[in-house]
Amino acid sequence: MSESLQPDTIHTLPGWNGGRMTMQCLRVEAETHDVATFVFRSEQPTLFDFRPGQFVTLEPVIDGRTVPRCYSISSTPSRPCTFSITVKRVPGGLVSNWLHDHLRAGDRLTVSAPQGDFNIVDRPAERILMLSGGSGITPVMSMLRWLHDTAADVDIHFVHAARSPEDIIFRRELEAMDRANDRLRLSVTCESTGNGSWSGHRGRLSASMLQQMVPDLSERTVFTCGPEPYMEAVRDILGGLGFPASQYHEESFGGAPPAEPDREMPEPVVDADDDDTGDVVEATAVETGCTVRLARTGIEFTCAPSETLLEAVQNNGAWIPCACQMGVCGSCKVLKTAGDTRMQHMGGISDDEEAAGYVLACCTYPAGAVELDC
Repeated sequence: MSESLQPDTIHTLPGWNGGRMTMQCLRVEAETHDVATFVFRSEQPTLFDFRPGQFVTLEPVIDGRTVPRCYSISSTPSRPCTFSITVKRVPGGLVSNWLHDHLRAGDRLTVSAPQGDFNIVDRPAERILMLSGGSGITPVMSMLRWLHDTAADVDIHFVHAARSPEDIIFRRELEAMDRANDRLRLSVTCESTGNGSWSGHRGRLSASMLQQMVPDLSERTVFTCGPEPYMEAVRDILGGLGFPASQYHEESFGGAPPAEPDREMPEPVVDADDDDTGDVVEATAVETGCTVRLARTGIEFTCAPSETLLEAVQNNGAWIPCACQMGVCGSCKVLKTAGDTRMQHMGGISDDEEAAGYVLACCTYPAGAVELDC
């Protein structure tokens, strides 16, 4: 055994210590004609710890600019020496196309620590239904691999929707696990037969199809992920069937960014620091801008009320972790220690976190002087 692989030289990073690391791309594996898996390792032998279903933030430098994006981890912590993301090439997508066209074995990339409440560890269940559409299969595949590897005593039904048989990501592995694991049942539906024959379910997922596939649906806890149109369809189906909201967990890929407040006349904002008073604070714009202070570094600057806190921080040479920049992923969460703001998020922060004073910098606008704990 070489010295580099001796047990006492392997570093375990619980939660990656909440930091950022330089990773090396180990290999790139084609999954379908427009989907690839990128396998990473650290520069030193490391055992990666994360919860199946979480995501990481990649920070590629494209044309001299760092462009953070979040991607679900598709691998499992039961195989901890590497981790993987699986990325679909999106027409016009800056980072997805750069990854496919430029990232190769041996290349290095900065990656931020795993995050996300959508995971199987924090929400355990004995009977699970995993619903995925297209590339939304990645976080639930991480969950499935972990449950399979650990021989978990969990009854799993995995239902995936794909455009065609050629577009089924991880098809051979899914079918192999289905044959080997008597606690797993696999169902796949394709919108079309593509270039070959298909004997499985046909068409988009519907209430009748789902009930036929999963007759014990109401007894299961659902984990679902996919593009927003797919997620809307799933919510409509389950809502129409009276499925309990307490048994439903989702991770959404894509969606419209939150609307920006009027640049000339910002709307009034509710002061989130008041205790259930609903007091309205007038968000009048000061001609010289709003003052933002970063408490830990002592940096202070002014910005326009039409700038998000993230834009203001980045424009003044400071750094806050970020990924989706739409209020979805929660990676730019920061504690607001003073001041009034207006936040328009898309689910990336909980009510309890808001009550504690946290905001998402990417979709929060200042309404006067603001202080952040960063």
